[in-house]
Amino acid sequence: MAEDGRDELLGTDGDSEPLVAGRSLRNKGVEQGCSLLRRMEICVAEAEKRSGRNTVNMQEIFTVYLIETRSMEAVSEGHNSAPDSLWRRYSEFELLRSYLIVTYPHVVVAPLPEKRAEFVWHKLSADNMDPDFVERRRVGLENFLVRVASHSVLSNDKILYHFLTEEHGWREVVYETGFQAKAESRLRALSATFRVRNTDKRFMDMKHYSDELQSHTSQLLRARARVADRLYGVFKVHGNYGRVFSEWSAIEKEMGDGLQSAGHHMDAYAASIDDILEEEEHYADQLKEYLSYAEALRAVCRKHELTQFELEMASQDLISKKQQREELATGIVRTFSFKGMTNKLFGQEAPEQREARLKLLEELIAEGEDTVKEKTVECQEHVERAWVDMQRFEEQKDKDLREALINYAVMQISMCKKGIQVWSNAKECFIKM
Repeated sequence: MAEDGRDELLGTDGDSEPLVAGRSLRNKGVEQGCSLLRRMEICVAEAEKRSGRNTVNMQEIFTVYLIETRSMEAVSEGHNSAPDSLWRRYSEFELLRSYLIVTYPHVVVAPLPEKRAEFVWHKLSADNMDPDFVERRRVGLENFLVRVASHSVLSNDKILYHFLTEEHGWREVVYETGFQAKAESRLRALSATFRVRNTDKRFMDMKHYSDELQSHTSQLLRARARVADRLYGVFKVHGNYGRVFSEWSAIEKEMGDGLQSAGHHMDAYAASIDDILEEEEHYADQLKEYLSYAEALRAVCRKHELTQFELEMASQDLISKKQQREELATGIVRTFSFKGMTNKLFGQEAPEQREARLKLLEELIAEGEDTVKEKTVECQEHVERAWVDMQRFEEQKDKDLREALINYAVMQISMCKKGIQVWSNAKECFIKM
């Protein structure tokens, strides 16, 4: 694709409506005002198993995902041209997300689908190569790309565009940004223990909320897995009804047809549970997404604490240096210090030494004032940008979870109606006997 085309795709236009791409989020509330989705249709079309050698030259089997993109201009003009396509591994999606988190610390970056199945009912395979799991992960990866490409800030990132359009050389472009050094520094900072005196109460509340969101979502997923296990058992027991009715029909002349028909209804009902619970797992994946979102939300809050802590440390250091300058200028030591004790024991320092120290302190104070101003601006910008993005996240979360829970309830109602219908059919069979 030509460079002019890239620049056009990366442009912004805040007034037009985006066309939501991707099958998995087409009916979900995707962020409005995105630039990339207005100009590009994005889809993770399929998954494929491959084998190759890893970094330690050992044979391994892995899954790759086909990303298809198509210019919306071509779609709107009715051109039925083939989409651009490339293959990506899950690890490359992880690298993209790590880059976005480090580069945009004020953004609640959408999570990736789980690497290994968790909170599953016991009959579902937890193997990450299981076809059903790979399919759900494909849907989750498409959700991730659509969410990122629909974000008003992330959608304009050139690395994201390279990820979607350049199959070769993409990793090198990411590493050239130097984000890894920032990522290591960020990990050390986020894992450090420190106490902030004047943190923003909104971020404290949001951090507590993220903990509660994660806790409640985990409990809900565990309860769902237990209910799914019970449902699986109840449905499969109906297979025993079917076997008994079918065997019974063989020894009955007048009732035989009715018993056999009832047995067929029971067998079909028992067999339907596998597809039902597999469909239900897709709703569980939506909840799992917000289980991971809680961690992304906490990371933004933690970044605020870190910037506030750095500002407070810089301010405290500046106050200390100004106090040293005042004590040196007046000769009055207001606080205990080793330097003050040595002056009392061995006499005052020479005027030349004193002037040199004053000059050095003036320089350090000037640097400290610049640092405080820089940290103040950084902290204010992070607070403003992060709070805007958190509000966006809140709206998205409310809409997504409401929709997921309603759909889950509708599915449960439909399943119960199916059970009633099966027993109604069996009743008709018994009446006709």
